[in-house]
Amino acid sequence: MKDSNIILVTGGLGFIGSHMIKYLLKDESNHYVYNLDALSFGSNRSNVEISNINRRKYKLLIGDINNIDRIKFKHKPDIILNFAAETHVDRSISDPLAFVNSNYMGVYHLLEYARKNDIGKYVQISTDEVYGESPLDYSFREDDRLDPGNPYSATKAAADLLAISYKRTYGLDISITRSTNNFGPYQSAEKLIPATIMRILKGLPILLYGDGKQVRDWIYVYDHIAAIHRIIKNSNTNGIYNISASNLVSNNELVGKINRITEKYAGKHSSIKNVKDRPGHDKRYSLNAKKIKRKFKWKPEFNFDKALINTVKWYISNKKWLSNSSKQFKKDKDNIPNSNHLFSS
Repeated sequence: MKDSNIILVTGGLGFIGSHMIKYLLKDESNHYVYNLDALSFGSNRSNVEISNINRRKYKLLIGDINNIDRIKFKHKPDIILNFAAETHVDRSISDPLAFVNSNYMGVYHLLEYARKNDIGKYVQISTDEVYGESPLDYSFREDDRLDPGNPYSATKAAADLLAISYKRTYGLDISITRSTNNFGPYQSAEKLIPATIMRILKGLPILLYGDGKQVRDWIYVYDHIAAIHRIIKNSNTNGIYNISASNLVSNNELVGKINRITEKYAGKHSSIKNVKDRPGHDKRYSLNAKKIKRKFKWKPEFNFDKALINTVKWYISNKKWLSNSSKQFKKDKDNIPNSNHLFSS
């Protein structure tokens, strides 16, 4: 990676993408960052607050990745980091076409742009869900077969395969990252952790699908973006990289922790209400991240319990942000026919 790069971050007003942008602009090197965002669900302008010092190195472009050819860049990007995606499983069940358009066709247009414009490096941000449900006592490796169990993960898996084909056919420098569940500040209220905090603060019961025994592998967002930075910083990074902090926690255990933290710092807690499980709900996700640790000397730096406390305290201190996010979530949810969103993971 050069000391100075022009980096295009797609979906940069979303949760993980916005953290990536702020990380890049804090980096000692003199990067210039384009943020291409469609202002769709999950986008929030307040997620990226750029100082006057960094404003010269940052530009927000409003647009859809499907229309990347229409975007006017003053300078051609050296690197594309694609965070743009529809991500919520519940919405993919209610409206799968939106996920096909964004997560698959959008990636096609980005790859075509990279091919035609000789982009130096392309990183596709994927998910652990492309592997499907992980067996007990097993963590998926990068060479395991893909077995997505819902429209969201199926579109992400399809995009991964398309990216691999462009690497092999056209010789593009393409990396794919598959991370576990992220958490931290600025996450949309549709997701389990901020949704749980919001419901506790409002005195509402916490809603969990089925028996709540679903196990997820959690990573603090700052550890995730540090791993991505290692990939773009190094040369010869072509390949697939699992990113995991190996924090395996059941949904029951997680909301119990959040309940106790919220009670300590806000004086509130809620009961748990188990509701009918969603179709095809995977019971367990787990990733083996030895490859990225070995190749790039990356390792997670944040303790899960301490990071969770900091996350809960951030939402308690930013109730207005959380409330605005939940209102946007409800607005979008109500526009989807037969929607059964339950603020879950």
